[in-house]
Amino acid sequence: MMDLLYIYWNPDTVLCHLGPLTIRWYSTCWLVGLLLSYFTVKYLYRKLNLPDEKFEPLFLYCFIGILIGARLGHCLFYEPDYFLSSGTHMIEMLLPIRQDMYGSWHFTGYEGLASHGGTIGIILALLLYSRNLKVKMWTVLDTISISVPITAGFIRMGNLMNSEIIGKPTDVPWAFIFERVDMLPRHPGQLYEAIAYFCFFFVLWYFWRKKPQLVGTSFFFGLDILLIFTFRFFIEYTKEVQEAFEEGLPFDMGQILSIPFILMGAYFTWKGWKRIHN
Repeated sequence: MMDLLYIYWNPDTVLCHLGPLTIRWYSTCWLVGLLLSYFTVKYLYRKLNLPDEKFEPLFLYCFIGILIGARLGHCLFYEPDYFLSSGTHMIEMLLPIRQDMYGSWHFTGYEGLASHGGTIGIILALLLYSRNLKVKMWTVLDTISISVPITAGFIRMGNLMNSEIIGKPTDVPWAFIFERVDMLPRHPGQLYEAIAYFCFFFVLWYFWRKKPQLVGTSFFFGLDILLIFTFRFFIEYTKEVQEAFEEGLPFDMGQILSIPFILMGAYFTWKGWKRIHN
C-alpha cells in the first residue's frame, strides 16, 4: 500500500525547442534563479541608495564567478584524476565540450558543477567587483548573500528535473522513484535542499526587514553560509555518494568541504551581530 504514495519521476529534461535551439529544464532553472536574484539585489541596492552604474556590472561578475568556480570545483574536488591527466581533459574542464574515443569533439555543456566551488568563485568575483567598482566589500557580500538562496534553490530544482544527485533508497511515503536511474524509492534530496534554501531566503529577508543596519557588517554573509552549509552537511546523509572514492570515507566530499564554510559562517554571523550590538 505504501508504494502507492511514491512519486514516479521521469520528466523530459527538455522544456521546449525553439527552432534548432534546445531549451532544457536545468538551464531554465539556473536562469530563473539568477533573474530573481538579480531583481532582489537591484531592489536592495536602491534601498541602500547605490547608483545603477554600480549595480549593472554586478550580474556579470556573479555569473562568471559562479560558473568558473562551480566548474573548477567539480573537476578538482571530484574528478581530479581525470581532468588533470592530460591537456585534452584540461580543455574539457574549461570548455563545455568533450572528446569521444574517435578524437572528435562534441558540445556537451558543463557536465558537473559543484556548489562549494561556485561559492568560492562568487566570493572571489565579488571581492574583485568591490575593488573595481569602489563599493564597500561587506555591503556587496551581505547584499548578495540575501539573494543567494533563491538561485541555490532553483539550481536544485534543475537537478531534480535531471534526476541527478539522487538520494539513498528509503521507505518514506514521499519517496521518489527516479525511473532513469532505477526503480527504487529514494529520498528526493534535491527537493529537500530546494525547499530549505527557499526557507533560508525568507529568514535572511526577515532579518533584513527587522535590522537593515546589519547590511555591511558581515552578518548576512555569515548567516547565509552558516545556514546553507550546515544543512548541506546533514542532508548528505540522505544522498548517494557521487564518486567511488567517497565510499571508504567517514564523511563524503560534500561534508568535508562544508566544514570550513560552516566555521567561517558562524564566525562572520557572530562578528556582524556584535558590530551593531556593542
